[in-house]
Amino acid sequence: MLNTFARKYWSWKNYHHTVSELSRLSDHELHDLGIGRVGIEYVARRSTH
Repeated sequence: MLNTFARKYWSWKNYHHTVSELSRLSDHELHDLGIGRVGIEYVARRSTH
């Protein structure tokens, strides 16, 4: 149970860190990565799995 909690916590933390980092990029930088601003949360969710 503690293992599951820890895994979920780190997944949540990684998601929010990824969203924060990608949100700081300009639209041009996101485009260079092939990500639209509306796709940031999708990419962050995928990075946690």
